[in-house]
Amino acid sequence: MIRKYTGETIRPAKDKMITIISGTDRKNSITRDVVLEYHRILRERGENTKVLLLDEVDMTHRDGFFEEVEKEVLIPAEKFIIISPEYNGSYPGILKLMIDHSDVKKVWWHKPVLLTGVSTGRAGNLRGMDHLTGSLLHMKMRVHHNRLPISSVDKLMKDGMFTDAKTVEVIGQQLDEFLLK
Repeated sequence: MIRKYTGETIRPAKDKMITIISGTDRKNSITRDVVLEYHRILRERGENTKVLLLDEVDMTHRDGFFEEVEKEVLIPAEKFIIISPEYNGSYPGILKLMIDHSDVKKVWWHKPVLLTGVSTGRAGNLRGMDHLTGSLLHMKMRVHHNRLPISSVDKLMKDGMFTDAKTVEVIGQQLDEFLLK
């Protein structure tokens, strides 16, 4: 079994920040667990990461709190990782709403982004990642070519941790490629 995220930094973090975004506002979601696993893996590699969990932040309107999150977590990010579940054949509306409320030029323009789709079904949110890719390209983002669909994610995790060694290996390869950009 793979270790669970503990929040501890194993090595000193690098200067450039990567923000990992959970693309759902559903409480206790598997997407949240996947986000925390990516965070753990990157922190163990010494990367400076922040996590934005949309289930903990009201992203439905632009107010002072939203602007603070934008200033602390989104604008300073050099790179993004967006992990998104499949909702009705696409990506969640709350993710689109958060993007729409943000200052697109300051937050997103010309930054690299890595996409991972998750689903309990067999497609790993492939269609949702295609839809999201179109939106991100419109915002002049550099979408990493290795968009990872994780299918049957509920069978690959237990207690918030990946239990499938092949999945952990593929995530490691995806992150290796992305970090070189």
